[in-house]
Amino acid sequence: MGVAAVVAQRGRWLVLRRSGAHGAGTWGLPGGHQEFGESPERTAVRETAEETGLTVVATARLGFTDDPMPEEGRHYVTLFVACTPVAGTARIAEPDKATDLAWLTPDELRGRRTELFAPLRRFLDG
Repeated sequence: MGVAAVVAQRGRWLVLRRSGAHGAGTWGLPGGHQEFGESPERTAVRETAEETGLTVVATARLGFTDDPMPEEGRHYVTLFVACTPVAGTARIAEPDKATDLAWLTPDELRGRRTELFAPLRRFLDG
């Protein structure tokens, strides 16, 4: 299972331009694989800290997407978790996994639809 953290602040979501993994070059949310015994909320908090240095609190499960990725031989279910920042400043903490960081509104993200990581695009298409 994949978990994506919807880190929201002042109507904008934190997104990273992915590199070094599937979806390289696209904008996606902080997140990653849920570890054995870990809740989706804990995964969202951990992955956000690892990737951006931000401390967040998970506040709600927002839904999920079904994400076949045949070009990469993968198939994920991605759970989206709402998160609120409580400490730190967002930065690229894992430069091998992301090349850029931005805070964008959902409408701005929809305007970049072709640049989005497939799970985020499907989530926004709702």
